[in-house]
Amino acid sequence: MLAISEEFKIQSNIIAGEWVGSDSGKTFDVTNPATGEVIGTVPECGADETKRAIDAAEVAFKSFKKTTPKERAEMLHRLHDVIMENQEALANLLSAEQGKPLFEARGEVGMSAAYVRWYAEEARRVYGDVVGSPWADRRILVTREPIGVVSCITPWNFPSSMLARKIGPAIAAGCTVVCKPAEATPYSGLAWGKLAEMAGIPSGVVNIVTGDPVAIGGELTSHPAVRKVTFTGSTRVGKLILQQCAESVKKCSMELGGNAPFLVFDDADVDRAVEGAIAAKYRNSGQTCVCTNRFLAQAGIYDQFVEKLVAATSALKVGQYTEEGVQQGPLINMAAVEKCETFVADAKENGGAIATGGARHALGGNFFEPTVITNANENMLFSRDEIFGPVAPVYKFETEEEALEMANATRYGLAAYFYTQDLGRTYRVMEGLEYGLVGVNEGVITTVEAPFGGFKESGLGKEGGYQGIEDYVESKYVCVGGLGL
Repeated sequence: MLAISEEFKIQSNIIAGEWVGSDSGKTFDVTNPATGEVIGTVPECGADETKRAIDAAEVAFKSFKKTTPKERAEMLHRLHDVIMENQEALANLLSAEQGKPLFEARGEVGMSAAYVRWYAEEARRVYGDVVGSPWADRRILVTREPIGVVSCITPWNFPSSMLARKIGPAIAAGCTVVCKPAEATPYSGLAWGKLAEMAGIPSGVVNIVTGDPVAIGGELTSHPAVRKVTFTGSTRVGKLILQQCAESVKKCSMELGGNAPFLVFDDADVDRAVEGAIAAKYRNSGQTCVCTNRFLAQAGIYDQFVEKLVAATSALKVGQYTEEGVQQGPLINMAAVEKCETFVADAKENGGAIATGGARHALGGNFFEPTVITNANENMLFSRDEIFGPVAPVYKFETEEEALEMANATRYGLAAYFYTQDLGRTYRVMEGLEYGLVGVNEGVITTVEAPFGGFKESGLGKEGGYQGIEDYVESKYVCVGGLGL
């Protein structure tokens, strides 16, 4: 294992600018999913510590909301610079607790910094309006103000960039935050507290608590001072959070699960499609919400696409993040491995054929072979459930209409991809897909400049783009009368 930076491997929570442990003194272990080695411990906090963090954020908000957009932009520019100055240390820490290859971790840290810089620029573009008044002696103003204390709940698969998408717009708008990183990857979350300190962000603006997800989440969704909850994770948990937030009518943004289709038409550039397929399926070992869940290949190129996809999949180098040239690391835990085994077994029972992979990797532990399954059909679990692992089922379709029907036959609507060289088909399929993100002849499309968010049960609201700051502000209508006009 590469040496982990002790500066960022922080084993305390930050509340009101102070680094503290849990009230009980309890901690929990953080392990490296590639080796099972315990790399450290963090506080096991609950409702009481979370309440204090929310109270601290509420106090800080009273003054922070009065800072100017220029001041907040400068803070975020400093935060961007601090992240990039420490990119290697942060990436190494991220890989150690999450397992992804180091080149992917570097990319995630870089993307985190890019989100922060984007919102540094957006901080000065939260505009209001002067509306034409129907009354001659009155004027109508619409202002946009920070919503208040924001709770941020993030997953383990992108433990740095998911917080960047939430902390960045919150600070840009003038909000304060209480963040709960995932139990599997808390160090990348706690590092944001250190980074905020280094960037000179005032105490209490960024608070981070680790521990019991039920107790912490319950406080974050029930405390009256929290005015917005932003969550990235499973649709099941997202629905529970929405139910809890309904009691106090909090604004919510949800980036939830997906079942991304990847359509390859007969007129596609198959080599380009395979290149995009590998990126869209196997990035982070298939553990992303926008990873391809179902490959749909048209009958005319089905065999050719499968042959080339199998060859590219078989060539992927699997190993620990410390090894040179590794393209795929371990899954996050044994439960994820067992889930992949369940999908493979179900596919076999329903007529699927294993073209490559299909089992635990020879490396053992949490490693699973990159897998391609042919003859996929609508009776398989893939058609309904999110895989979140390196398993690629390939379905066959005959017509464009059939492809769209298959692609949309899911309660999810986050990301979709398709490959074609027909301009008319590009527009028909683009408009026919019921998804919030669509990649045309590209397998990786996420960028800070564009809104990220899904349709249907894949979420509410957007992250990224100019749209990403909308959920952190509220519009206020002011009617000014008695002007003597």
